[in-house]
Amino acid sequence: MEPPSAPAHRGHVPWHRLLLAVSLLSFWNLPATAQITIESVPFNVAEGSDVLLLAHNATEDTLGYSWYRGERVENNQLIVTYRIDTQAYTQGPTFSGRERIYPNGSLLFQNATQNDTGYYTLMVTKNDLQREIVTGLLRVYPVLPRPIITSNNPNPVEHEDTVVLTCEPETQHTTYRWWINNQSLSNSTRLQLSEDNRTLTLFNVTRNDTGPYECETQNPVSATRSDPFTLNVIHPVAKPIVEANSTTVTEHEDTVVLKCLTNDTGVSLRWLFNGQSLLLAERIKLSQDNGTLTIEPVRREDAGNYQCEASNLGNSNKSDPLRLDVKFDSAPGSSSGLSGGAIAGIVIGVLAGVALIAGLVYFLFIRKIGGASDQRQLTENKSSDFNHIQDHSDKLSKKIDEVTYSSLNFNAQESKKPTSALPSPSATETVYSEVKKK
Repeated sequence: MEPPSAPAHRGHVPWHRLLLAVSLLSFWNLPATAQITIESVPFNVAEGSDVLLLAHNATEDTLGYSWYRGERVENNQLIVTYRIDTQAYTQGPTFSGRERIYPNGSLLFQNATQNDTGYYTLMVTKNDLQREIVTGLLRVYPVLPRPIITSNNPNPVEHEDTVVLTCEPETQHTTYRWWINNQSLSNSTRLQLSEDNRTLTLFNVTRNDTGPYECETQNPVSATRSDPFTLNVIHPVAKPIVEANSTTVTEHEDTVVLKCLTNDTGVSLRWLFNGQSLLLAERIKLSQDNGTLTIEPVRREDAGNYQCEASNLGNSNKSDPLRLDVKFDSAPGSSSGLSGGAIAGIVIGVLAGVALIAGLVYFLFIRKIGGASDQRQLTENKSSDFNHIQDHSDKLSKKIDEVTYSSLNFNAQESKKPTSALPSPSATETVYSEVKKK
């Protein structure tokens, strides 16, 4: 078995420096009364690094060395032995393969683990077979990971709940320390630490207890601090206030800016219009925190009541309504939103309709007058013809074998849509005409 020749690892004690220290010690000219002692180098060992159990005053009149795990010399706890005259090594039952023994009796542990922590016993055998036994302590500590803070209630209610914060994980030989807003804990009747300082209790939390909180862990070889932890303390939400740059504005000209004012922290904001959730549009925009509402440009449909609502996980409150009035020009076509061409088309269409109605009325009027004239003419002709026939009836009776008459009825009715300029016909008249046929 040879002395270690592997290169030193990062964070480890370089083995060649340890070997040099051991070699120098072997040349000491010690008095005969010197006692054997064991020293851990380094004294506090970080897990994963190398450590040397250095044997002092064990170089005079020595036959060999034997290392045991524990505080007694027991064969079943033997690690390794070394005989100086033959330079022979013998491994024992507890040898792990990471141990190296040097000619001066020192024992090296490579890549130490927490399981290596404990007492170790060195037995020195003299040339006269006398034995000297000494025990030393090896301490191996973990390199602490970054701690985290856990809570029994991350959303406590103000003045009601008690919160217990715990620094995780729990490790032996570790010191715990707490910070609030980067300050050490101050004395308070509402704060209580556990015996090992790993838990922090806050009684009847208030909104001022939100934090942030940090816990720090420390042992002889390392120290680290947690990420900040913030409590979300739920409290009664105060009524917010809505303010506006102006409450009476002109359509298409003005910009409205509404702000939701609240002293509460940790609340979310939303806007309501006429009691309903506000619908956003290209003209209607909110700031990143929803605290400011901008309408640009304002339109007549934007007139109404505006409210903002502040809420947290447990409560909410709405502001009083703020009334926004929008002025606009009520003249025809001024703010109808129609183009000039569309308005001109509507006017032309109306005029064309009026002209069509006037023409229809005129047509009906002419027809009525013409019909009445025809009726009088037909009546006069009827009487004249009838008298003429009567005068000559005797003369013609012998010549005419058969006379057939046909009656034609002409109805003149009143117009369905009379105008005030025309006289209203009194009734429907029937005109009779007779047509003589041979």
